[in-house]
Amino acid sequence: MSSFYSVRSILACGLLSCAIMGAAQAKPMVGLAVANLQADFFNQIKQSVAKEAKEKDVDLIVVDAHGDSATQVNQIQDLITRGVNAIIYIPAGATAAGVPVRMAELAHIPVVAVDRNAPDAPAQTFIATDSVASARKIGEFVCEKTGGKGQVAIVQGQTGTTPERDRAKGFDEALAKCPGLKIVAQQPSQMWSQSDGFNIGQDMLQRHPDITVFFGRADALALGAAQATKIANLDHPVLIVGHDGDVAGLKAVQKGTLAATMTQKTQFMGKLALDSALDLIAKKPVPALQLQEAILTTKENVAPFIAQHP
Repeated sequence: MSSFYSVRSILACGLLSCAIMGAAQAKPMVGLAVANLQADFFNQIKQSVAKEAKEKDVDLIVVDAHGDSATQVNQIQDLITRGVNAIIYIPAGATAAGVPVRMAELAHIPVVAVDRNAPDAPAQTFIATDSVASARKIGEFVCEKTGGKGQVAIVQGQTGTTPERDRAKGFDEALAKCPGLKIVAQQPSQMWSQSDGFNIGQDMLQRHPDITVFFGRADALALGAAQATKIANLDHPVLIVGHDGDVAGLKAVQKGTLAATMTQKTQFMGKLALDSALDLIAKKPVPALQLQEAILTTKENVAPFIAQHP
């Protein structure tokens, strides 16, 4: 059955039962639809949401799309059928990202989007890092450390997603003020994964062995590029920076594999997501946009973030 007819069936036949289930609930039920729990960033969000749910006596249902948009649409159909009172939504990609939001709206279920927001169907509130500002800051760091000169390669995230668009904008703004840094290669990844970063990094270095800077739009991508750089046996150093402040990324900064990353407040964002969902359930006002600051993280200030992630 197509998604369209599945949605119609849920809305036509399931809303009454959902309403009855909701009325009978002794405590709120919140669905957490995660893009891919194999990614450390999303897993940290899940851990934080789960901790807050336990503390506030909320029933939490977690579903993992494993990076597949069609799977995620089906999972959110199921959450609606099960009568959740709110959905915390991390889209699995740009394709069909607005479909789950529209489904939930038709079922009168509020949606909190985290990290990614569907431009054609934004959630009631969107919680994310200010990726334009953070990518601008990492770009300024690169400009300073290179003396404003070099050959830059960018391992991009998934095309069309909110963080990829925003990080591209911020980094480009920084490089516009540092014209000696030339972008010689950039390529999107499929899953923001280390294997993507390695494969793309290898391909870039084969075509452009004079690369002196890699920017991985996520730490996993940067770590893959670092691995590719290591085995390339270049005759010059390469400055490698990432974004996110994943555990592996932070340890790589401490070790010197990455020169810097931007540490996102993942634990705080997870808590904020559940609190916002509960406020929406209670019909309390919630800001449409809740952007958080990321912190430029180098070897000098990385230790506290490894001990306790913000």
